[in-house]
Amino acid sequence: MGIQTFNQEVQANISRKQNNPKSKQNLLWLKENTNAHIHADLIFGLPGETLDTFRESFDELYLCQPHEIQMGILKRLKGSPIIRHTEAFDLRFSPLPPFNILSTDRIDFSTMQRVNRFARYWDMIGNSGRFKHSLAHILSEHAFDDFMAISNWLFNKTEQTHQINLKRLYELVSQAVEALFPEKHQLVVSKMELDYAETKLKGHFNTLNLYAGLQKQSASPNKLAQRQKRHMQ
Repeated sequence: MGIQTFNQEVQANISRKQNNPKSKQNLLWLKENTNAHIHADLIFGLPGETLDTFRESFDELYLCQPHEIQMGILKRLKGSPIIRHTEAFDLRFSPLPPFNILSTDRIDFSTMQRVNRFARYWDMIGNSGRFKHSLAHILSEHAFDDFMAISNWLFNKTEQTHQINLKRLYELVSQAVEALFPEKHQLVVSKMELDYAETKLKGHFNTLNLYAGLQKQSASPNKLAQRQKRHMQ
């Protein structure tokens, strides 16, 4: 199913009309011609949606470069027309507030949990403004897959989506980039130094100290050669 056909199906399912090309055109115009702070919303878990169609939507929106991309997870709101599709799309919601979607006929529970973690880390990293110099160098045009890899790495490393202090977050993101995209790591760290400096936190995060150590090591062979030369004279 093409992305346009999918969007039409979802709009019918939630009783909402939307002209996606026109919305994109308006967003780009605002970005290029005004100083408006652009906050765009995406909802995951809609009837008929798959991970692939959501990936396409996220990548397309990311390339438009709004100031924030707010990722929401579908919730069962009282009186919402989406409830009538519960059986047809096997929509399963948490029985506890805020009644988040748990799975559908096209998205299993495990995938839904991964996207939930993605959304949480995206708020911490993508929407926080704390990685404004480095984020564009971390993510490619395939931003969803890149950030999902980072999200999976962060959760495997920490088993946390909350209570990660800011200094530790910089360390973890740097380590994730080094593990997943080593060719980008040195450039990303140099940009992350700018981000970190703007937080006014004291000291450096550990990866910067590691790089300082590597720079000292790279200089040491020259010093050793100089000492050897003096002894030979």
